[in-house]
Amino acid sequence: QVQLVESGGGSVQAGGSLRLSCTAPGRTISTYTLAWFRQAPGKERDFVAASIWNPLSSTYIPDSVNNRFAISRDNAKNTVYLQVNSLKPEDTALYYCAAKRSNVGLRSSGTYAYWGQGIQVIVSS
Repeated sequence: QVQLVESGGGSVQAGGSLRLSCTAPGRTISTYTLAWFRQAPGKERDFVAASIWNPLSSTYIPDSVNNRFAISRDNAKNTVYLQVNSLKPEDTALYYCAAKRSNVGLRSSGTYAYWGQGIQVIVSS
């Protein structure tokens, strides 16, 4: 079992930035693919970024947010980060951290075995 704990959310005005963190206490995350998803009220859970488990620690961010969002990891701290810039009201959502062993199906929430409880991001206009 992998416990994931998110932090760093909150309320911000449009145009602002936040850095979300996801920590796996007592776990070595270097061999896991780590991802962020978000879910707005009444909508499906959407993929926003992944830090891939491979020697290059590759990242994947969809075109819809890749000029505003960035993902990084610090394996020594067992932590993955999501930097979100130029926030828009439509970015308001519950943001979830997820982890799995494989690098297949990065965008598919159903392929992730471990999830955090989510953290709220509210962007006001």
